[in-house]
Amino acid sequence: MFCWLSRLYRGFSTPTGRITHLIQSSLSRTLVLTSQRRIPEFSSFVARTNTCGELRSSHIGQEVTLCGWIQYRRQNIFLVLRDFHGLVQVVIPQEEKMPTGEIEIKVKTAELLNSCKKLPFEIKDFVKKTEALRLQYRYLDLRSFQMQYNLRLRSQMVMKMREYLCNLHGFVDIETPTLFKRTPGGAKEFVIPSREPGKFYCLPQSPQQFKQLLMVGGLDRYFQVARCYRDEGSRPDRQPEFTQIDIEMSFVDQTGIRSLIEGLLQYSWPSDKDPVVVPFPSLTFAEALANYGTDKPDTRFGMKIIDISDLFRNTEVGFLQDALSKPQGAVKAIRVPEGTKYLKRKDIDSIRKFAADHFNQEVLPVFPEASRNWNSPVAQSILEEQRSGLIRLMEIREDDVVLLTAGEHEKACSALGKLRLECADLLEARGLVLRDPALFSFLWVVDFPLFLPKEENPGGLESAHHPFTAPHPSDLQLLYTEPEKVRSQHYDLVLNGSEIGGGSIRIHDAELQRYVLATLLKEDVNLLSHLLQALDFGAPPHGGIALGLDRLICLVTGAPSIRDVIAFPKSFRGHDLMSNAPDSLPPEELKPYHIQVSWPADSEAEKSSLNQPSLPES
Repeated sequence: MFCWLSRLYRGFSTPTGRITHLIQSSLSRTLVLTSQRRIPEFSSFVARTNTCGELRSSHIGQEVTLCGWIQYRRQNIFLVLRDFHGLVQVVIPQEEKMPTGEIEIKVKTAELLNSCKKLPFEIKDFVKKTEALRLQYRYLDLRSFQMQYNLRLRSQMVMKMREYLCNLHGFVDIETPTLFKRTPGGAKEFVIPSREPGKFYCLPQSPQQFKQLLMVGGLDRYFQVARCYRDEGSRPDRQPEFTQIDIEMSFVDQTGIRSLIEGLLQYSWPSDKDPVVVPFPSLTFAEALANYGTDKPDTRFGMKIIDISDLFRNTEVGFLQDALSKPQGAVKAIRVPEGTKYLKRKDIDSIRKFAADHFNQEVLPVFPEASRNWNSPVAQSILEEQRSGLIRLMEIREDDVVLLTAGEHEKACSALGKLRLECADLLEARGLVLRDPALFSFLWVVDFPLFLPKEENPGGLESAHHPFTAPHPSDLQLLYTEPEKVRSQHYDLVLNGSEIGGGSIRIHDAELQRYVLATLLKEDVNLLSHLLQALDFGAPPHGGIALGLDRLICLVTGAPSIRDVIAFPKSFRGHDLMSNAPDSLPPEELKPYHIQVSWPADSEAEKSSLNQPSLPES
């Protein structure tokens, strides 16, 4: 690291292209402020007078002190100094001049604050690095412009959310415990040992129970930037520990929660993106499934699922006849635009295999207007009137491909919903743009089922979301007769095909909550005795929502993974590659917790490593 005391002067070299653009856009974002806020003092309380990215021709002639890392060195004359704010070129006094943009720093004095060993990778965004290497040296990866941008944008959005909730709408920011107890339903929890024999804490999956208890306590507008923990597999959009913007309100209905969140996102949205347009459109769960085959549809492009059952009532095609003869049987299809131009035969074969392997569904490719024919003998059995009706109903054009399947409604829609996304990926890989990366398409999905059949026991029920969700008022009586038909007062917020938030109006009546837990879900109510007792003491009607902050920022920044918007994330396997966590503990350190590890027979190497220094995962 270097600290420079220097005088600015005008120079004449060429700007640094993409890096200069990043500096300028970063600066403009930083200085977009409301009339009530002052420009941030980035150099207060420290030795520097300015950051590397803020100097312009208006500063020429001033003495400045800069601190940062050396990005480049050339001929021991020209140095590019970098900090979180940008780059600036520094010149060791010579007769020549080579400025960055309009100015350079002419060195008067320089002090080496710390030397640097050879880095495991260059701190340049265009240099490819494996994710394992980035996570192992995360403190170096954080120096990159992209990581700096992602984390600073995250900070700015969270601060604006706090302003909106606290200053404009009277919410109270309250921290809730991270040492809690096991709760029924939901994801698997992390277990934490205590010093009491046989007793354990659990890390909370979310502050759900605490936020409801705060409503009972009269703190009727709560929010928290909450840490949550779930012991389940990682994905590009999931981590074992993650952050939510957690919100709860008393005396509110679903419309109120949705309006609050729309305003929150509109207020906190980055100024360099297109403005958020409210209100957001909504679909019922049934509509989302029927049109898109999923409860989190990407509405940036078409290719909707079309029910073509009526065209095939008199078909002679065996598997279509068989499907339509059964309850809930249907024939469904999607139109793949210009599929004959962009999809190869191997793509069609791969699509059919995927549907068979993952959904046990036969998918039939049909080319109604194409001159070439990849149809199977089954597809050629489609009658002429069915072909013309298909063209009319699905608005088929030349070169389009139709993917057709038949079966139980929900299963057929789910299969085509997945194939819709697979086809979009294939088409875009071949150059056809379907999804505008600059478009942010928000959608509310509502009227979910309250219960789902248990996978391991189809005769039993489990909560579609969590057991505290209130039933739809119109379906309340069905709760006691046909609970599987009850809709819930749950709502999900979807952005570009990803669920970024979910919430519900809660059950605030203790007896109704007991009935749902004990009678319908067969849960041990003693695990929730504290909540049931609180509801008995006059709980107000209340509801809330939690926004997945990591996933939201990931979509806003266009990052490929939520690991790119978290300072110190875990790997795909849930490991911290930098510190090699989780790690083993020697038996004597486990004694206070009354725990003894039972080692598998093939783990002698692991046991012997307890007394050896840990090496990072490669």
